Amino acid sequence: MASSTAYAQCGRASWYALTSKTASGERMNPSGMTAAHRSLPFGTKLKVSNPTNGRSVVVRINDRGPFIRGRILDLSKGAASKLGFIRAGHTNVCLEKIG
Repeated sequence: MASSTAYAQCGRASWYALTSKTASGERMNPSGMTAAHRSLPFGTKLKVSNPTNGRSVVVRINDRGPFIRGRILDLSKGAASKLGFIRAGHTNVCLEKIG
């Protein structure tokens, strides 16, 4: 990695459609471009790419998770839809911290 602020990671991601408040205190918007990560600060923006189909989205971290072993990110249903993996429920993704 080029600097201590750079962040990139690839692994499994899933989606969820919570309807209550997130760990950051805001109400979950299932159609929004948000995600849950175990340790990145709330408000962090990530470019999430699906290497299977080449699609990518920018999401904002507003929740904690995923709590399933082997997964690195939980995406809102809206983000998962744009990445093209709603039916599968989970897929491989690559994350890149932006801004």
